[in-house]
Amino acid sequence: MNSQNMYIKYIEMKDASSLLDIKRRNRDFFQTFEPIRDESHFTLEGQEKEIANFIQGQQNDQSYNFGIFLEENDELIGKIALSGVARGPFQNASLGYFIDQKQNGKGYATTAAQLCVMKAFNELGLHRIQAGVMPKNQPSMRVLEKAGFRREGLALAYLKINGSWEDHVLFAITAEEISR
Repeated sequence: MNSQNMYIKYIEMKDASSLLDIKRRNRDFFQTFEPIRDESHFTLEGQEKEIANFIQGQQNDQSYNFGIFLEENDELIGKIALSGVARGPFQNASLGYFIDQKQNGKGYATTAAQLCVMKAFNELGLHRIQAGVMPKNQPSMRVLEKAGFRREGLALAYLKINGSWEDHVLFAITAEEISR
């Protein structure tokens, strides 16, 4: 799927080196908002293993991981994922994303979120997408609001991020909200 000057597509094994470059270059920047990672995460083998897990998750209808690419040169600039897919009466997934710091503030995360939500509803048959953001991450909250998500509340000590249990503001969007 694409929009304007960027597109999202499933991450493939051939993207491992580019994904590693982004994670290494942005390691300090991302650390504030991510779990503590083992050093093996920052190796090519670590990224290949992660992508193999992405592919397995997709095959098992558990998660869907997309690269965010610039159209002009097919450069990978980030990742957006639907994880924790729940079927049955819930038809829900959680949204997570990151963008290379040098690409922040250009609307790419918002557009990627909109594209991912459309894919979730129109192709994957999901009904609801949720996302959690630490209250101190105002830019990410703006991304979700601009992408049409609504605030649902505050989850205390929701995820262990950078070694500490962090509160998260919960956001969600449903298929009905898109079709309005």
